[in-house]
Amino acid sequence: MKRKTRNWLIGGVALFAIGAVGSLFQDDDSSEAEAKPKPSVTESVKKESKPDEKPSKPAAGSGIPSPDPAQTARLIRALSAVEPGLVAKEDRAVSRARNVCSDIKGGKGAATLRANAKYRYEGGTVPSLTDEQAGQIVTAVRSSFCS
Repeated sequence: MKRKTRNWLIGGVALFAIGAVGSLFQDDDSSEAEAKPKPSVTESVKKESKPDEKPSKPAAGSGIPSPDPAQTARLIRALSAVEPGLVAKEDRAVSRARNVCSDIKGGKGAATLRANAKYRYEGGTVPSLTDEQAGQIVTAVRSSFCS
């Protein structure tokens, strides 16, 4: 029995050693991968975007307006009227509003705007929103800074 175990152990170690040495001499295809141009971020987003997919965040400097202080106050008041929990963290509420504005500027349909607003604002202090509340959020964003 000892002899059988020893033979299996030696065979396993030998197989492992052959595999390890073989992997050291494997061809490196990294030069081929580097020769291919990598797609830009916008190209990959265009290819992967689907209308009912998870909403995307606007990129910095993307042309999506940021509300000035007066517009921010108006937005916070409007969102608070819809559901006070929406503005528990004002900076987060404004960031989400900019994302909704991105969808508006992107020409998405009313149903998609409501669904995306609902997706963005639900959770945390607001466990659920109705479709009507989601529509009110879109209206608040439009009327405060994203016309």
